[in-house]
Amino acid sequence: MDDTDRKIISVLQRDGRASLRKISEEVGVALGTVSNRVNRMEESGTIKGYSVILDPDKIGWNLNVVIGLRIEKGRLIEIQEKISRDHRVSGVYDVTGDYDSMIIARAKDREDLDNLIKNVMSIDGIERSLTHLVLNTVKESITVAPE
Repeated sequence: MDDTDRKIISVLQRDGRASLRKISEEVGVALGTVSNRVNRMEESGTIKGYSVILDPDKIGWNLNVVIGLRIEKGRLIEIQEKISRDHRVSGVYDVTGDYDSMIIARAKDREDLDNLIKNVMSIDGIERSLTHLVLNTVKESITVAPE
């Protein structure tokens, strides 16, 4: 990955619908160069896809939670896969520290949050959990600036 690739990615992160011509103009390289590089980055998996970013609050997902889980030895992947199937869960991570996995999820309201937590905690093999309710989001971004 070189500076041209980074500039192309930067344009796409600001506007995933940017035309190749617009990217070409902003980056200052030929249209064919942009096309070839975007295709190469898509084929290699550097660019995994394009999506719409929604404002969770505006679509009714008002509660954001972070849940730490301690999971029975040997069952981590199985349990993480079960949890990841819940439509409210946006992230499932292996982590270091006191917990084995961290879950990022959204809930519509307290009742929905209660249901989410009970569904997660009812999975056999979860030994302990710690749920944090997010009070304020200082920064939330899915973009990463490649160096």
